[in-house]
Amino acid sequence: MYPAMFDPMYIMMIIPALLLALYAQVKVKSTFERYGAVRSAKGITAEAVSRRLLDSFGLGNVAIERVSGNFTDHYDPRSRKLRLSDSVGSSSSIAAVGVAAHEVGHAIQDKEGYAPLKFRNSLVPVTNFASSAAMPFFFLGILAGLAPLVKLGIVLFSCAVVFQLVTLPVEFDASDRALKLLSGTGILSQSEIRGAKSVLSAAALTYVAATLMAVMQLAYLVLRSRGRRN
Repeated sequence: MYPAMFDPMYIMMIIPALLLALYAQVKVKSTFERYGAVRSAKGITAEAVSRRLLDSFGLGNVAIERVSGNFTDHYDPRSRKLRLSDSVGSSSSIAAVGVAAHEVGHAIQDKEGYAPLKFRNSLVPVTNFASSAAMPFFFLGILAGLAPLVKLGIVLFSCAVVFQLVTLPVEFDASDRALKLLSGTGILSQSEIRGAKSVLSAAALTYVAATLMAVMQLAYLVLRSRGRRN
């Protein structure tokens, strides 16, 4: 466990982000349960909706697979596969259809070369390393009195923050595309679109919370390093 966990300044700084993350989790769960219990008027399963939307954009080469777990739905740009959880893929609820269309939105972003998505994808290898190495480097530098390691920790964690920041427009755009697709194709009625929007908005809040958490942690590292110099 990192020393920051015992630092009152760290605890005070991340409380707002923790509260938002907790609210986001509750909001996602309650909203998904609410609209997950409402069958769409068309009665088309989320998997069938995904296939229809993908094909309409010339994405017949994008395979749809099932994946275990809850809220594990995602589009993999490396393998060009859209993966839906069992609870979503086989459901014809408003919530499931909205989530599936959101993932189709990512597939369309990939096809069109949507710049924020391309940038985020390019950051994945760096972010995977940076997010795991940043804190060890930072606190090793603090304990050993080595300023270069402290700075390296901050730089690495900044990469993780940039990744979170660029994720926001990617997710918001995918949701916007999803709602337009569902409305334009008539898969969901206008009243059902409002339900799907509520589900996707709740999901987006989790990304906002994660970004706020990352930003506050970076701010803590910067202030902690300055306090060390002083």
